[in-house]
Amino acid sequence: MTDDDPAPSPSPSTSPGLRSLLPDLAPWRASAEFRRVWVAGLITTFGSFLTFVALPVQMKELTGSAVAVGAIGAVELVPMVVFGLYGGALADALDKRKLIVYTEAAQGVLCAALLVNSTLPHPTVWPLYVVAGLSSALGAVQRPALDSLLPRIVAHEHLPAAASLNALRWTVGGVAGPALAGVVVAYAGLGWAYAVDLVTFLASVVLVVGLTASPAAHEAAKPSLRSIAEGARYAWSRKELLGTYAVDLAAMFFAMPLALLPFLADELGAQWSLGLMYAALPAGALLVTLTSGWTSGVHRHGRMVVLAAVGWGFAMVAAGVVGNVWLVLLFLVLGGAFDMVSGIFRAAMWNQTIPDELRGRLAGIELLSYSAGPQLGQVRAGGMAAWTSVRTSIWAGGLLCVGAVGLLALCLPKLMTYDVRTNPHAQRMRDARQAVSGVSST
Repeated sequence: MTDDDPAPSPSPSTSPGLRSLLPDLAPWRASAEFRRVWVAGLITTFGSFLTFVALPVQMKELTGSAVAVGAIGAVELVPMVVFGLYGGALADALDKRKLIVYTEAAQGVLCAALLVNSTLPHPTVWPLYVVAGLSSALGAVQRPALDSLLPRIVAHEHLPAAASLNALRWTVGGVAGPALAGVVVAYAGLGWAYAVDLVTFLASVVLVVGLTASPAAHEAAKPSLRSIAEGARYAWSRKELLGTYAVDLAAMFFAMPLALLPFLADELGAQWSLGLMYAALPAGALLVTLTSGWTSGVHRHGRMVVLAAVGWGFAMVAAGVVGNVWLVLLFLVLGGAFDMVSGIFRAAMWNQTIPDELRGRLAGIELLSYSAGPQLGQVRAGGMAAWTSVRTSIWAGGLLCVGAVGLLALCLPKLMTYDVRTNPHAQRMRDARQAVSGVSST
């Protein structure tokens, strides 16, 4: 099917109620470029989650310290901040396809370094921190290019569905990757996890090389501190966007428990459950994306962002309080579901209201909000666990999340009143897309 082919009509055997729950496949059907990016992302996400589990496990084995594991987040934070902002400016000023290809290939090189270190008779700690920092920098450069590419290859009305499908891709890899990683690390060794990740990066590079060139917009500014500041001023002027960043940052900083999962599994006497714990959050997200058809009928995206963040916080409270490993897994799944609901509606607000010439820089700011939060959260979780206990760090962080999100909702009323049907920025984007495709605005 070409990009110009009409989307096939739904099967008459599928009931309207079921269609309202199933993912909307319109972006997949309409855009070959989206299909290529989606498949490449699925492959590399699967492999990256193997390393995501293997790296903290190896750090725990080498140091035995929760603080050392949490420090991975601190090492990743500075490159993420610096290169996230600059990467957004690069995405606006350069060919997005080239940025994606080069950064994907470089990530494969870093994965090879982890593999080599793991095969040494006495693996050392410092390469883990170095690779974590460099990988964070590369991801920060690549993500704005990927995010700002999406509205160019997907129709405006299909952007919420595309966000759900991208989330589905992440959750499929997020469930399979950690679950497999727990088995691979336990029975085959860390090196095999890194080796599989390396192969997935190679396969992803082959796919993204085939993308059509995506040069900068004619009105895009050259990468500079001034252009970065321009993007920041625009974000500050949009209080509803500012609210999405602040809510997600608060939720991840206070209530992200990932750094503590290896220690929680030990405390519960269920070391076998570590892979399941890492897979539980994306499993909850997967349940949401597999039934995400309902999201297209929601128009007050800001309210959903806030409600989902509050749900995430309460789920982490429960996960920290209960003492049964299966209940812990249940509440982690529930937390992942709430987090995905928030993510879908944040992405819809961003993709449907930000001008093309600013998308890269705003994607860089978005990257900080949804990536810096978890990294800082690892530091918070590790430090609080060392000061109190592992389980106290988890449930107390959940309570702090609920309080912080509630306060932000009170301070940012435009987030709570946002409606995509009446928002002037969303209307301008609809009119601009219609003008480009030669359709008169209604």
